[in-house]
Amino acid sequence: MSEAIVVTDTVRVPGRALTLRAVRASGPGGQNVNKVATKVDLRVDLEAIEGLTEAARARLDAITRHRLDATGRLVVTSQASRNQARNVEDAREKIRRLVAAALVRPRVRIATQVSTGAQARRLDVKRRRAVLKRARTRPALDD
Repeated sequence: MSEAIVVTDTVRVPGRALTLRAVRASGPGGQNVNKVATKVDLRVDLEAIEGLTEAARARLDAITRHRLDATGRLVVTSQASRNQARNVEDAREKIRRLVAAALVRPRVRIATQVSTGAQARRLDVKRRRAVLKRARTRPALDD
């Protein structure tokens, strides 16, 4: 069983929610790449995460929707290092960052109106540009 991932004082991913698998990494590496399983596949049962509010859980579901496996677990992989232990730490950090991102409540956008002066300036620039482009056209032949 893995060690729990502590996100904040109240939010943590318990060790029982984590499933770790080591697989062979892709890419260059010579003979070593065919012998050593350094890539880490870490899966997390999202329902087992402790301390999440319903809103944070909904945000986490939205953030991780494209990273879920067939059983609904979050899949995080890491093959950044040639060392399996470092890849495990990297995968755990990725999970911690994802859960921490779900805890941040997005700012509510307040609709504002464009000021009259800004609108007038935009239309003035647009008019000047149109005049400039019209001046570039070939003059009409008068018969």
